[in-house]
Amino acid sequence: MKHSGRRVAIATTVAAMAVSLAACGGGSSGASSDGTVTLHVQAWKGGGAEPANVAEINKAFEKAHPKIKIDFEYITANDTYVQKLQPELLGGKAGDVIMVDTDKMKKWGASGYLADLSKESWAGDIAPDAKPFAQSDGKTLAMPMELIGIGMYANMNLLKKAGIDEVPADWPTFLDDLGKLKKAGINPISLPDKSGWTGSSVFQASGSTLVYQKNKQWDADFLGGKASFAPDWQGPLDQLKTLEDKGYVNWKNELGVDEWSQGPQDFSAGKSAFWYQGAWQVSNVAKAGFPVQFAPWPGGAAGTKPNGMLFAGTMWAVNSQSQQGDAAREYVKFWSQSENLSKYLDAEHAESPFTGGSTPESTETTAFTNAFKDGRYRILPSNSWYGAAAETEIGSKIQAYLLGKESTAQTLKDIQTAASAK
Repeated sequence: MKHSGRRVAIATTVAAMAVSLAACGGGSSGASSDGTVTLHVQAWKGGGAEPANVAEINKAFEKAHPKIKIDFEYITANDTYVQKLQPELLGGKAGDVIMVDTDKMKKWGASGYLADLSKESWAGDIAPDAKPFAQSDGKTLAMPMELIGIGMYANMNLLKKAGIDEVPADWPTFLDDLGKLKKAGINPISLPDKSGWTGSSVFQASGSTLVYQKNKQWDADFLGGKASFAPDWQGPLDQLKTLEDKGYVNWKNELGVDEWSQGPQDFSAGKSAFWYQGAWQVSNVAKAGFPVQFAPWPGGAAGTKPNGMLFAGTMWAVNSQSQQGDAAREYVKFWSQSENLSKYLDAEHAESPFTGGSTPESTETTAFTNAFKDGRYRILPSNSWYGAAAETEIGSKIQAYLLGKESTAQTLKDIQTAASAK
């Protein structure tokens, strides 16, 4: 996409303003007369439907640090969060500590909004495969809070009605189970895909086994021009198409269902035996009252075990404009400690991003946790070719493919183009 000279000039001016503001300082005001500091913390977890034990951890922090009070602000995720934080960062009014993901960390870090945390005591303990997601230009700009699974949910009551005793671990068994469910009059699987997220994510989850068990270095090879989506990723596309060809999924209908609102409601209401979403939904689904299992997408050959797919999720960053930088760093350090972070991980049903970190276990997530412990996992490359823009574009291309508007060859070519965009 070409940019006009006027747009370039505006971008340059905005960048200069960001640097100037960073130098001036911002964030929360100074300490009170008795020396008590108030930290303004902004996040898209810790409120709404995802309390995630954030309030409990904040209370524990205040108890351990009686001279630091937390002013916590919950903001709805995605566009709402960015639309609120972006102007606040530009105007020097954002929180002292802000929640980010890899994409936001890179963008806001490049604008000078985030403090360098490379010398913090916890920085050296980040697991090697998690570290790249918290770094930009060699600097650690955020503290990773989780590696969270994205996979398949199973309503074990419905599976039992069809004579199925356990969640399938390979593709042939999965197809066989879907057939048994359909024959029993049970909706086999729900894959709502209104925004294009589910189709793209299942594609990635299938590839986590089919592609990465053959070549763990596929991302590096792709970035180095040594690997391509055609033919490496044809198998994952074929699996999406097979689900409809066998009558288990109607993609035209699924593209009309919202994956973030209607999808969770429908599965919790017992409307399908299988469903695909992130582990952050486990706690909510468990409230439905039926036994549920969360497992990796069963994409491999008969008799094989699947790789789990993980996302480097939420992270804490310190606002470089904060007037309470020391207190902000202390807050982030508190979260990095296993006994505190484990409360968040437990609520999220996520894995620890730290070497030797404590990963919670639950009956619902045993299959996924076992895959993580066995080293059978892959982290989505949201720090390289699968950034936010590429994810959206790939989701759109896969939607077109699922509607029969594009061929397999053209879709793989389009995905290659989206993943290669700078």
